[in-house]
Amino acid sequence: MIVSNKKNVKEIKIDNPNAKNALMKVLISPKEGWDGYVMRVFKIGKDGYTPRHSHTWPHINYIISGRGKIYLDGKEHEVEEGSYAYIPSNKEHQFMNVGNEELEFICIVPEEGHK
Repeated sequence: MIVSNKKNVKEIKIDNPNAKNALMKVLISPKEGWDGYVMRVFKIGKDGYTPRHSHTWPHINYIISGRGKIYLDGKEHEVEEGSYAYIPSNKEHQFMNVGNEELEFICIVPEEGHK
């Protein structure tokens, strides 16, 4: 069991040449007792983005704040605070900040999706 606040969690820079201004915090994982899943928060700075990629696991996302676009399987979808998305396995995707504020979102993946 864990009760905490995201401000108490260390930010990790997304170390990928195809990412820009992207940070992540791991909030809950098997280490905290949630077997099989990992809950993360991403922050994408102004003009930033995650790498465009695909993988064998699905994930779900919830936009906490900001405005952005999700590239998903050939189409761009606008998102804002309160938006959510399900990204199926093996679908190419990317998160992009298109606003002046940080784009912040929750991303929940199976344990295999967080290495």
